[in-house]
Amino acid sequence: MLFALRMLLLVVQFVLVGFAGLFVLFRPFNPDNSRIFGRLYSLPATRILGLRVRREVDGLMNQPRSYVVVANHQSNYDLFVLGSVVPPRTVSLGKKSLKWLPLFGQIYWLSGNVLIDRGNAIKAKQAMLTTTDTLQHKDTSIWVFAEGTRNLGKGLKPFKKGAFQMAITAGVPIVPLCCSTYKKTMRLNRWHSGDVIIRSLPPVPTAGLTMDDMPALMARIHADMAACIAELDEEVSRLAR
Repeated sequence: MLFALRMLLLVVQFVLVGFAGLFVLFRPFNPDNSRIFGRLYSLPATRILGLRVRREVDGLMNQPRSYVVVANHQSNYDLFVLGSVVPPRTVSLGKKSLKWLPLFGQIYWLSGNVLIDRGNAIKAKQAMLTTTDTLQHKDTSIWVFAEGTRNLGKGLKPFKKGAFQMAITAGVPIVPLCCSTYKKTMRLNRWHSGDVIIRSLPPVPTAGLTMDDMPALMARIHADMAACIAELDEEVSRLAR
């Protein structure tokens, strides 16, 4: 019963935020739209879902722009869990198909987020070049789920190269962002459905690196994030005892 009520309220909230989002028509493609909508979606939703979220992201919020945020991707709930920590002037990479989701898709596009056609290698590469220019010249950061797909709480998947190629080409740092594994522990039929901890790691500089350095860079950040997520999961486990 509680689960069904939460899903109903979540749908209502999602639609209301969608209509509120029509204000982007007055400032289309402003990169700070993503931060505003991230909070509008996230802060009420975590209360509806009964999640207690601890945010340890001062290092993320206090970074000089521009940079690439690399986060782990668990489920569709990530919008609600992570939306509250989107930094100022930060846009994300998303699938082109998102554009056609009623209300949300149009807001996502008008918020300046970059839509990639993964089935078209030429257009995908062109989109990557656009984001590199954004990082270098437009005082804007990029948020990427580097796994490229949801891991469903089954551990950090191997990273795709795109985020690291962009960071190295633009010469901007990478800020790893780790979220505890909530997908398997969240119990939406309980009043308090679970605890989540979000933690940003120190920025990793890329200035002076070349594409030859990319495999080692990816391996280092993957290992650091996997270790951090394991630590966060242990902290959440202690909170549940």
